[in-house]
Amino acid sequence: MKKARRTAATLTVGAATVAVLLTGCAPSGNDGGGAQGPITQDQIDEAMSTPTELTFWTWVPDIQNEVDLFEEKYPDISVKVENVGQGLPHYQKLRSAIEAGEGAPDVAQIEYQYIPSFVLPESLLDLTPYGADDLADDYVGWAWNQVSPGDEVWAIPQDVGPMGNLYREDILSAAGITEAPATWDDYATAAKAVKDSTGSYISNLGATQAGQMIGFFWQAGVKPFGYDGKETVTIDVNSDEAKKVADYWTGLIQDDLISTDVDFNDNWYQGLASGKYAGWLTAAWGPIFLQGTAKDTSGLWRAAPLPQWNAGDEVSGNWGGSSDAVLASSENPIAAYELAKFINNDQESAMMLATEQFLYPPQVSVLEDPAFVDQESEFYGGQQVNKLFAEISTTVDTDFQWLPFMDYVYSTYEETMGTVIAAKGDISGALDAWQDQLVSYAEDQGFTVK
Repeated sequence: MKKARRTAATLTVGAATVAVLLTGCAPSGNDGGGAQGPITQDQIDEAMSTPTELTFWTWVPDIQNEVDLFEEKYPDISVKVENVGQGLPHYQKLRSAIEAGEGAPDVAQIEYQYIPSFVLPESLLDLTPYGADDLADDYVGWAWNQVSPGDEVWAIPQDVGPMGNLYREDILSAAGITEAPATWDDYATAAKAVKDSTGSYISNLGATQAGQMIGFFWQAGVKPFGYDGKETVTIDVNSDEAKKVADYWTGLIQDDLISTDVDFNDNWYQGLASGKYAGWLTAAWGPIFLQGTAKDTSGLWRAAPLPQWNAGDEVSGNWGGSSDAVLASSENPIAAYELAKFINNDQESAMMLATEQFLYPPQVSVLEDPAFVDQESEFYGGQQVNKLFAEISTTVDTDFQWLPFMDYVYSTYEETMGTVIAAKGDISGALDAWQDQLVSYAEDQGFTVK
């Protein structure tokens, strides 16, 4: 546990910084020229016609194409795109720049679960005065709530990961299964049939994959985390509802019907390509990813919604997704906001992100555009996979929150939950250990835990 806490202190804003913030002493340099009232169109016109250079930190491949569209519309604004890393390296460099008071970008890509950790030290600009709240109806409701859980708007949604079921139709057919399992009970029955008949696992539960498990919690209506934006957090990872999910997976794992291989490595890729796994419970970004990973299995895969806990329900969770936020330290907040908005809200730019970089869109206009949803995928037997996930995206629970120290949450998941899953142990018991660890950490950092 001590090792985990040291790691988390490095990854997050740091224990000392958290303690300072909770006493009301925010780091200096965070007003960043923020708006004192609603920005007028005259102010926007002036800012966008004034020669300005913005810096944009993002890991999206070839996003310079979307930036070029922005610069074409606003020729007086020059944008420097920088990829400083993906995942933890990105956040480490971003937090270091913020704490140093220099070198931070104007706009930064931030995954939804990490937004609260930047809201806590007042590192993000509230975009409401710049007109961001007018964009709410342009996005699926649950995605908008990820960037605007209260009155403020902290970022513009960029991509999302509503969850579904990708499966090998040929392997399931060989086991006598002609349709995707509709319920989790059906899925368990199918898992046994697939293993007995073909030797394949119906899917894999990544031993250290917190995002996938949290997505399953999300679908089941579990509310493991909560944050009031100040100093009170809710931690409930071992609720009865969470343990129902845990016990389900424990049973399948201990019956050797589900594998627990660590995912996103060579062995896992080979398992998808070879038929070791007859399916993948994944997110909307998964279909394109799988096409590149298991290209020789083209035509054998199909897509379906996640199995449901109750027959007839239509509920999903989310795994992944990110946003573009404006840093509070930006000296050009109007132009920075217009960049974040344009990249993700301009129809041409949003369509490019969806069809060229294959980020699954949260924008209603893209999710309703025939050019996107009517595409037929040869890899999935001619299925309109984008349309399926567009429908799934409307079924994700809107009321899901994160803690302001998700780095620590994920690192301790690997040490508690991941170890037990890999050992085919009792996942419910691991939830109790994880709960205790998270509560202890939160209280050590000065948070009030509900």
